[in-house]
Amino acid sequence: MAIFKGAGVALVTPMKENLEVDYDKLAEILEDQIQNGTDSIIIVGTTGEASTLTIEEHLEVIRAAVSIVNKRIPVIAGTGSNCTKTAVDLSYQAQLAGADGLLVVTPYYNKATQKGLISHYTEIAKKVDIPIILYNVPGRTGCKIAPETAAALARDVDNIVGMKDAVGDISYTLRLMEQVQGDFDLYSGEDGQVIPLLACGGIGVISVLSNIAPRFTHDMVMNYLNGNREEALRMQLKALPLVDALFCEVNPIPVKAAMNLLGWEVGPLRAPLSEMEPENKKRLAKAMEEFGLLGSGK
Repeated sequence: MAIFKGAGVALVTPMKENLEVDYDKLAEILEDQIQNGTDSIIIVGTTGEASTLTIEEHLEVIRAAVSIVNKRIPVIAGTGSNCTKTAVDLSYQAQLAGADGLLVVTPYYNKATQKGLISHYTEIAKKVDIPIILYNVPGRTGCKIAPETAAALARDVDNIVGMKDAVGDISYTLRLMEQVQGDFDLYSGEDGQVIPLLACGGIGVISVLSNIAPRFTHDMVMNYLNGNREEALRMQLKALPLVDALFCEVNPIPVKAAMNLLGWEVGPLRAPLSEMEPENKKRLAKAMEEFGLLGSGK
């Protein structure tokens, strides 16, 4: 059984001006996401600035999200690392904290072989009982899970249940789904390719867009899954200019800027991320206005 179907939000981690995590703001954002139909919370992933949180902060944000959400929808914790032992420890602690599932990115920088990836993920999965979603984003990590590797993991490891596919190549996705032969949960990791991934057999998206348009993103996915595919495609096409603006600089720079434009006050970014360039921020604001976000409140 899938951890979730629909739209999961790859949630930002709000910061105070002094760059401490703002847990009060986190609670406010989580409540809004739930009220607006988001189907799952993905906490401390790429969008949540996991790479610049300390281990203690990382786990505390997971604990806070689990407590606030209180089983109303699934909470999936990002627990990947380029060190297998660190990923194992984070995953085990996330399970103890009450996470419903894990999102585990490929080990970045090391550029593991496919044999190394199988060993890495198998070692993590042996230490936890909750389901694991592989996170395949070679543009960030320099490491790509081959379709055959995903199929071997899905076949041989009971709690490896799916993939967040951010490869950006539909041919790869089709080969993946041919290899896994059915019982494998595919989630789009690209907000500009949600409907194409669903057409390949996907069941949802892990979305940056959901931070600022949660109801829209949920409705787009559910329209497709419920058979209203023309409307789902119309919504995907409508979202494209906004999605392009949300990724005109490296994520999560633009989405945090967008949330601040909407009045969420999610604070600054931790270095080495920097604030959005003025010309790109104007482009983002224009896209948000044309989409219908600015001027209408949260």
